[in-house]
Amino acid sequence: MANRIEQDHRRFRQIVKGRIRGDLKRFIARGDFLARDGKKIVSVPVHDIDLPRFRYGDNSGGVGMGEGDEGDGKGEGGQQSQGGDQPGQHAHEVDVSLEELADILGEELELPNIKPKGEHRLTTIKDKYTGIRQSGPSALRHFKRSYREAIKRQMMLGDYDHADPIVVPIKRDMRYRSWDEVKAPQSNAVIVSMMDVSGSMGGEQKDLVRLEAFWIDTWLRRNYDGVESRYIVHDVGAREVDRDTFFSLREDGGTRISSAYQLCLDLLEEKYDPSSWNIYLFHFSDGDNSSDADNRQCVKLLKEKLLPMCNLFGYCQVASAYGSGNFINVLHDKFPDRDSRSDDAESGLITSRINGRDDIMGSLRTLFKPGR
Repeated sequence: MANRIEQDHRRFRQIVKGRIRGDLKRFIARGDFLARDGKKIVSVPVHDIDLPRFRYGDNSGGVGMGEGDEGDGKGEGGQQSQGGDQPGQHAHEVDVSLEELADILGEELELPNIKPKGEHRLTTIKDKYTGIRQSGPSALRHFKRSYREAIKRQMMLGDYDHADPIVVPIKRDMRYRSWDEVKAPQSNAVIVSMMDVSGSMGGEQKDLVRLEAFWIDTWLRRNYDGVESRYIVHDVGAREVDRDTFFSLREDGGTRISSAYQLCLDLLEEKYDPSSWNIYLFHFSDGDNSSDADNRQCVKLLKEKLLPMCNLFGYCQVASAYGSGNFINVLHDKFPDRDSRSDDAESGLITSRINGRDDIMGSLRTLFKPGR
């Protein structure tokens, strides 16, 4: 019975994954998921899946036998109510781990697994299965070894019938996997997200950034054991903030992009040695900057400092009716080999444009297709 239940559960999970994969673009574009704070689970509404249910007896009977008269089916004012004649769409919320969601994303976008760079100096404690023991939780039961013990016992007692081989394990036949704690190299990554919060970045732009940043974080966490996230906002000046502030803050004023790049550099030099950390930098902006002089300063910081340190620098430009949109052109002019897959410093820069929610899926493919 337990095996049948597990098989049915696996089949159901496969159906759910297929439905999510088919509607992935809609989930990404509309943010059609509910993340639970502090847990690695999201609740995804999936349409047209009939969940199993129990049915008891014959449901064709009449009204109940309690006190009161049978209702006459009329609405307010004594008018006869009319039922709808169209079927409804039923959505069931299915819990899916972020690891499963990232796998679906990678399969759909055909993303290669990321190859971490640098040395694995940091270690973490992991459980490694090393043998078999006679006691343990049911989740670690080793079915093959348990049935082998049952066959040996029945053969020794003369109860095994070769013509009708029925094997029934008992408690003393059960075998369970055992494990030891071992130290394993750990690939660590830091994600630094930078965003323009000047007056030209409105609520719509913030929503695009929120969705893009969620999927970036989900994919990188699937590829690394340990991930830290840092957040920087900027207008004419830059400062580090927490995650909630990053996604909700809106300010007026001008824009000086170099302030964010300089603060990011200071943060990396203080806390994240490139030989021990895989560094991912993402800047979200509408492409507006204060001056050509600051554009030149940004290019200098990228070429001389940031790009040599990081695995990837992703510049994502969101469309805005108030921004000039020129900064992406500056990067294209100064980094003509930005889409190269070679290992030189400049190849770590990747740019993408996000004009609307439907562009998020393509932007993710652009950022992670090289597998850095």
